[in-house]
Amino acid sequence: MYTIQWMIFIVGTIGVVWVSRSSFRKIPSHGFYRFFAWEIILILFAVNVRYWFENPLSPTQLVSWGFLIISLLLIFQGVRMFQKRGKIDHARADSSLIGIEKTTELVTTGIYRYIRHPFYASLLFLAWGICLKQITGMTLLLAGVATLFLILTAKKEEGENIAYFGEQYRTYMQSTKMFIPFVL
Repeated sequence: MYTIQWMIFIVGTIGVVWVSRSSFRKIPSHGFYRFFAWEIILILFAVNVRYWFENPLSPTQLVSWGFLIISLLLIFQGVRMFQKRGKIDHARADSSLIGIEKTTELVTTGIYRYIRHPFYASLLFLAWGICLKQITGMTLLLAGVATLFLILTAKKEEGENIAYFGEQYRTYMQSTKMFIPFVL
């Protein structure tokens, strides 16, 4: 089983490094912190993959699946709104941004009406959903560290968004939460 875990980690890391490669040119950009969040979530997944379908109807498994479903809904909704309203311009001059992040219009509708970072909220729910597959001290620590890196990523991105969108983004920040509507 450990061979599968190592393979997941190695192949996943290659993918994460490839997607994050432009962020390494601009340290510390939000992509730099996001890289570490992705890596920690990948480690968490590799550690807990063997428990994915163990005791499928236990309370923690049901909550875990709920978090994973929320994660999917958030990512789909975020991508949809960026594509629909964000006016993506791949020529936008910021090497730390990956494709869909290269928006030229501030998106404040749909899920963005309630939270500023549905992509990172998705990763937050993903991390904790994976953690709940098998709760140990190590998985709790990994999910906590992933949460810390997601907060750092969001804070750094907010600074970048203020620099790009200006006062419009500051005003937007006052009317929305970071990750969870009406809470955080």
